[in-house]
This record gives sequence, C-alpha cells and structure tokens, in this order.
Amino acid sequence: MEFHPIHGTNVRLDHSGTQATRVESFANGVCFSKHPLNPGEIFLIEIEDKELGWCGHLRIGLTARDPRNLDVVPEYSIPDLTDLGDSWVFAITRNHNKIREDSGVQEEEEGLAGGHRLGRGLAEDEADDEADRGRRVNTMSKTFFTDTHLYIENVRIPRDKLVGRSRPGRFSHILDDLYKTNALPPTARRSRIGVLYVPKGQGQADMHIVINGEDMGASARAIPTIQPLYAVVDVFAATKCVRIVQVEYGFSSLQTLCRKAIQKHIVHRMAIDWLELPEALKHYCKYE
Repeated sequence: MEFHPIHGTNVRLDHSGTQATRVESFANGVCFSKHPLNPGEIFLIEIEDKELGWCGHLRIGLTARDPRNLDVVPEYSIPDLTDLGDSWVFAITRNHNKIREDSGVQEEEEGLAGGHRLGRGLAEDEADDEADRGRRVNTMSKTFFTDTHLYIENVRIPRDKLVGRSRPGRFSHILDDLYKTNALPPTARRSRIGVLYVPKGQGQADMHIVINGEDMGASARAIPTIQPLYAVVDVFAATKCVRIVQVEYGFSSLQTLCRKAIQKHIVHRMAIDWLELPEALKHYCKYE
C-alpha cells in the first residue's frame, strides 16, 4: 500500500510513499491510495503527529474518481470532493463515530469547511453512549486476545495490525490497553483508522470504517462498484501526519510469525528488552 503521487498541495510524502505530512495551513491535505482497493481490502493508516490550534480532525473514505483525472486536487475532501459526486468521505471525531442502525441521517460536523460526523452525536444520547462504551470495552477486552480476525459480514481481516500502540516507554503497558479497548479518542496519536468496502451484490457495496480494531458500522450504503474505488485520506486540521500500516492477508511473513511467537511468551512488549536477542529484532518486535 502506498499513497498516490497526486495529492493536495500542502502534502509531502516520504521516500517510501507511505507517510503523508501536511506542511502548511490546515487544508489542501487530501491524499489517495496509489491503487484501487480490492473488495474487503482495508486501507489502514496510523496518526503519527498532530498540530494544536486547529478545529477538526482526519477525514477518510472512498472515491470512484481516478486521481489522475482530477483537474486539481480539491482543497477539502468535505465538501469539495464529495460535492463532485462519486465520493464518500466522513470526518473522524473525538467521539460519536459509531454508526447506529436506527440513525437515518448524518449530522453536520461543526468546524472548518463543513463536513460530516459518523452517528448522531446528540447531547441527549451521551448517557447511552457511555453505557455503550462500557459494554464495548468489556466485550473487546475479552475477545481481543482470542479473536485473530475481525469479521465484517463475509469479510475477514487479520487483527494483528488493526490496533494502535503507544510509543515504547514507561506507561506503555497502560496505554496499549486503552488502545485495545478503544478508551482513547480515535483522533489520538498512534490510533489506527481504516476504510474498506464490503460487497452486497448487484454491483453495490457498503463502506465501513474501522477504528483501533473496531468496526464502526456501514457509514455509506449502496456504493456502486462498477468503477474502481480508491481510498481517500484528508490530513486535515489537527491531524498533521499519517502513515500507512501494511496488513498481511493469507500467510504471514516469517518476520511476523517470529514476532508473534516472541510476543506470545512475554508479559508486555517492553519486556522484550530483557531478552537476549539482537537489537534489530527487539526494535521490530516492539514497534511493529
């Protein structure tokens, strides 16, 4: 997975094409996947850096527009790109990202250049949301270590890379558990956010957004799949830098299998420092 060489004017890609940084202002940070996504294939990014002083966060979604055919990359994914048609993009907020089946409409997000947020996000729903969060934390903590895959209808995604992790340090053992249970805001540094589409038959699909290993539900329905669908990532406002996280399907690489075997027999990844292993291998096991 890489970012497309065509992107917003304020975006700079690293040499690998997997890290996108907005270098100026708060806008013109729209990026695309280099290639169209396959059905059920997740485009997963991690928030690497943030910038204080701006209102709003990352936007993510899909577009049926080939970036090469754009006269100019829109300044904003919402509403500029979505107003062109054939694009489905949503803003990730600090809360209220879960789609409810009984939610008929999407509410407008407060902030620069409009946008949308997932779910209703109404004040009167806050108590329900807290209860839902508590139940979700309970469920996720029980299943995280036993479920090797995330299932979204007929799509099966390896969980190995879906959940964000803190930078190794003194409080890593606490922070990592917060990522696993989605107790931290999805806009926090190191959070991992992905987008994919699930085929529904008759040339249509639903778009799903996954935050730290949890499916947020179908945020867009009946998307036509006649044309190829590219991932859209808008490095907007408070989100400064993101990088692509590679997800392995099918057989894991030898590196991944070694890392899993090591991590299976330790209390926490920081305990890797106590093992008699080459430094390069310790670094890989702690950071990947």
